[in-house]
Amino acid sequence: MVDWTECPPEQVGVDSAGLARALELVAARRAAAQICVLRDGRVVLDRSVACRPDSLFWIFSASKPFVALLVHQLAERGALNLDDAVAAYWPRFGRHGEDRITIRQVLQHRAGVPLSSSMLGDALAMMSWERAVRHVERARPRWPPGQVPAYHVISYGVILGELVRQVGGIPVSDALTAGLLRPLGLHDTYLGLPDHLWSRHVPVRASAPVDQIVRVGLNRPAARRAVVPAAGISTTARDLARFYQALLQGGELDGVRVVDPSTIAQATLPSSEGETDRLLNLPIRWSQGFQLGGPRSGARGGPPMGRLSSPRTFGHSGSNCCIAWADPTRRLVFAYLTALLPPRHEGADHISSVSDAINAACR
Repeated sequence: MVDWTECPPEQVGVDSAGLARALELVAARRAAAQICVLRDGRVVLDRSVACRPDSLFWIFSASKPFVALLVHQLAERGALNLDDAVAAYWPRFGRHGEDRITIRQVLQHRAGVPLSSSMLGDALAMMSWERAVRHVERARPRWPPGQVPAYHVISYGVILGELVRQVGGIPVSDALTAGLLRPLGLHDTYLGLPDHLWSRHVPVRASAPVDQIVRVGLNRPAARRAVVPAAGISTTARDLARFYQALLQGGELDGVRVVDPSTIAQATLPSSEGETDRLLNLPIRWSQGFQLGGPRSGARGGPPMGRLSSPRTFGHSGSNCCIAWADPTRRLVFAYLTALLPPRHEGADHISSVSDAINAACR
């Protein structure tokens, strides 16, 4: 088990001044936050701001790697092949030109269905799993499968989550608990927040008028209760750090293995280098379930894992207010959760700056 007592940073080659700089950036936002940094599996930073260590944050798209890893687990066990069509396991999915979309293309955000209909339509449908599934089944690809990267906002989790249900025979939330959360001891991570834990949730805040509708919608119990694999996990920074520590260690934590090292290597293999994502209009280094670090030229705003990040860094951001990643080069894990939805570029720059403060401290 991870001991959450902070060790002297210098013992593991970490500059304490860099950690202090990261904390200054976090405190300056005046928002509830949790931040955890692990080096060589030891805790060098574990702080909560205006909340408790066990307060539960909605982590937006930082949720996506969990459902992606469930699919990679099934592939590792031979229950599916990533290069098979999704419709081979879920026939209703292929009725409207989606029959050639492969599982790998979904993992890479190259399936061509970034939205089932519209952002509003997808957001409304996500409140009911069965409605979200029917919504995806009726979608028509906007680009030929495999042609371009285009970020699949909500559809990513619906397609992969229903695939998990079709192949494994149990709901995706149950598969997540059995396959990852329970084995890794992630006791404060939930795909769909149980009603009895409502008192621990951190309400979403928004600073821009355009995000106020999102804030109101996501602060309803029905939204937090919904199963939204692409965006709806509630968790703590500590649990998220444990998840990435397990991946950094080749899929094993505390003597329990959830995937093989080769599976993690497959999941973090780059699938997009320098291409502009057609939905985000940004060059994103995608893999097969994660965003990747490294340099990113020609884009406004800092990359989520920082300009100093290693190309081998893998993780995922969430609406420019949450981020978690692991860097095999620095033997480093970072998790930073907030509940403040900032203007897009302001939030991206902030997340990038905090990541870089950690990167600079752990060279």
